Amino acid sequence: MNWTRLIAASLITFSACGQMAFADTLSDIQARKKLIVAIDLGLPPYGTVDASMKPTGSDVAAAQLLASELGVELDIVPATGANRIPFLQTGKVDIVMSSFSVTEERKKVIDFSVPYGMISIICAAPEATSITSARDLEGKTVAVTRGTGADMDATKMVKADPKISIVRFDDDATLITAVASGQENIIISAPAQMGDINQKLPANPLVTKFVVRTNGYAVGLRKGDDALKARINAWIAKDLANGKLRSAYRQFHGTDLPEVMPAN
Repeated sequence: MNWTRLIAASLITFSACGQMAFADTLSDIQARKKLIVAIDLGLPPYGTVDASMKPTGSDVAAAQLLASELGVELDIVPATGANRIPFLQTGKVDIVMSSFSVTEERKKVIDFSVPYGMISIICAAPEATSITSARDLEGKTVAVTRGTGADMDATKMVKADPKISIVRFDDDATLITAVASGQENIIISAPAQMGDINQKLPANPLVTKFVVRTNGYAVGLRKGDDALKARINAWIAKDLANGKLRSAYRQFHGTDLPEVMPAN
């Protein structure tokens, strides 16, 4: 299933469930005293597990801050790029915090908070590969993780130039393994995935060929969850101002968030 089919499936699911089924998630969270969050734990530095198999990463840290703000426990549901929207639409989770880039396609089926972090999507390949722009991908195959923003970006490139090919992997771990084993050698993904690949390819590392885009990522919510959205937006503004979210981002990404965050 490609990302366009995933969006269509999400629309069908959303219509079947109905908005009223999840009209007041904030009250549900407060009543059960637990915040259920979808996070991709195979996507460092946003989400991963440490040596003790405990979730960690910038999205985990942000989710912990939000749960603390709401005065509830945090329950993390491991997710992938492809199942984040279905988990949200079917009520398996309350929200998604998983380097969730804000796109016009996604805004058709779900809502987003204001951004609490920044993400770049890059095209990376070995040094010897001559690529400086999307034009140079003609006749080449790029590897992406299915259902992610990078998948959407690559799909747009193919629409503009059908001579570009895409191979999709179900999760980042499989993508990394495919490139590290020599199955593929060009990716469109986040810098973190390039870093993981290069740990396995020290003799022939990937380098950034060009930046596809840089944008904010935000909390994903169901449409109609206006009370929860307002509460989350207020928390993001507060914890950006007091430095808590900025500190968490710096800890895991080694760089600072911009002083003025982008709007959706």
